[in-house]
Parts: sequence; C-alpha cells; structure tokens
Amino acid sequence: MNLQQLEYIVAVDTHRHFVKAAEQCFVTQATLSMMIKKLEEELNVTLFNRGKYPIEPTEIGVQLIAQARRVLHEAALMKQLVADTQELVQGDLHIGVIPTLAPYLLPLFLKTLLESYPLLHVKVNELSTEQIITALNKGQIDVGILATPLQIESLREHPLFYERFLVFVSDAETVLTKHFVTPDDLDFSRLWLLEEGHCMRSQMLNICALRAQQTNPSRLAYEAGSIESLLKIVEINKGLTIVPELAVYDFSTQQRNQVREFIEPVPVREISLVTHQYFLKTKILNALKQTIIEGVTPRLNSNIDTDTTIVGIQEH
Repeated sequence: MNLQQLEYIVAVDTHRHFVKAAEQCFVTQATLSMMIKKLEEELNVTLFNRGKYPIEPTEIGVQLIAQARRVLHEAALMKQLVADTQELVQGDLHIGVIPTLAPYLLPLFLKTLLESYPLLHVKVNELSTEQIITALNKGQIDVGILATPLQIESLREHPLFYERFLVFVSDAETVLTKHFVTPDDLDFSRLWLLEEGHCMRSQMLNICALRAQQTNPSRLAYEAGSIESLLKIVEINKGLTIVPELAVYDFSTQQRNQVREFIEPVPVREISLVTHQYFLKTKILNALKQTIIEGVTPRLNSNIDTDTTIVGIQEH
C-alpha cells in the first residue's frame, strides 16, 4: 500500500469515473485500474461497485476511502510544515468563487496576488454556493469566496468585507424617484430576480420579504442567470432589480443615476473566505485575505460596520 494508491481511490470516489480519475492523476486508465486492483487484493476487499454507473464505492469502500483522505491530509501536512518554515508563500491555490461576485472581485486582486507571490500557482472556478461547499468537503478546492454565514461544522469562515445591496431601476420608470428607499418602497410585481440556484436570489427575496408576498408569481417567471443579464432586462423591459455594491462601481454616469440606496439599516451581504476545518495552507490564506482586502477596500462604502443588517441566508 502506498500514497499513490490512496490518491487513486480518492480520485475515483471524487469523479465516480475511472477515466476522469486517471486524467486527474496524470496516468492511463489501465495504470490506475491496475494499482487499485492491487490495493483491493492486498486488503482482500472490493472498494468499488464497477457494475453501477456512475461508479459507487462499496460499503467497506466508503470507510476505507474516508480513511485514505485522512492519511493523504496528514501527508500533506508534513509538506506544509516544511513550507511554513521557509517563510515563503508558494504552492498551489485552487479557489472557488460564486458567479455574482467573480466578475467584480477577481480583477481587484488576482493580478496583484500573482505579482506579489511569483511562486504561487492559482486556479479559479466559478461555482455555486452548493458546489463550493461540496468541493471544499471533498478536497477539490482549497478555498471558497462566497456570501456567509453558512454555519457548517466542517468549514471555517474568514470574513473579508460587507457589501451593500443597491436598487437599480429602469430610466423609464416613473417610480422610485427619491435616492434613498426602503424595502417597502419596492414594487414586487416589477422586480426581476436571478434564477434558482444563485445564493443572491435568496438574499433578494429576504430583503423584500417576497417569500410571503409573491402575489403575482407569473411576473417572476423570467429569471436571469447573471447580474449583467438582470441589468439588461431592466433596461429593456423596465422595472427594477437588486444588485451588490461592487457591480455598480464601473457604471456609466447614466447608470449611476438609476441606482437607489437603502435607508439604514442598510442590507448587506457578508463576503468571506471559506476553508475546510483542516485547511493547512495558512500562509497562503493570509496572503490571499490581505490582498483581497487591500484591493476591495477603495471600492466599498467605508461607513458600513458590523451593526449593519446582514442578509446572508443561503439556499442549499
């Protein structure tokens, strides 16, 4: 038995597919299958039910794969302990970030991060909140950047900043002429939403208490897949939507005139770095956190504090 074999069975469990697992491990499928077979023979067990698709671990396989993950974690810890003594921020960093944040936040820190730490190799994927949680628990990514709180025992949250929610209205609208508004000022029947699966959809509904007030569900049938789509829908079809603060920073003068702010208490979302409870790369995490905060601070309202209303409930 060796660590390589343990990596192979973890990869198969992660992808539930021998070919994809082999690609991840940079070996041929034949090599991966042979090494797993040898491990099964050594342990005198069957780890995977190969007759099912997707492939599933057997009952004993589930237990042994969980142990393999723990062993690989401890092995990685030994390498990280050595790296930490060298006072260098180096290695691989795989980040998952939610789509309603990625296009606005990533440009504020990625270039600086790579320039400041030339030995760091970064991979970024846009993932939903649910996908980030799954990927963190399976060890597929190192850190997620998303709206919190999540309150999941296996994960650790490292708050970064609070981002205000704002209202964007069509320039053809005759309502909401005042700059500061309350949720009660919003016409729910004219509100455009993100489609199901976006955590910000939940936050929009929470702001407007729409869960209990959806009196005209047909009006909500057209749902956008991104914030940019929402803005275009508002422009073309009139109405209004709710957008996060970073999304409006590069607005034109005309678009800024279409933005309305909430009266205090201002609804915000808490944005955090989220890691697994056994995350090892503390120096990398601290470097990432500091770089993000330095990049985003000039673009946020400096008056927001922790007493502000936090709209961070997720849908899983």
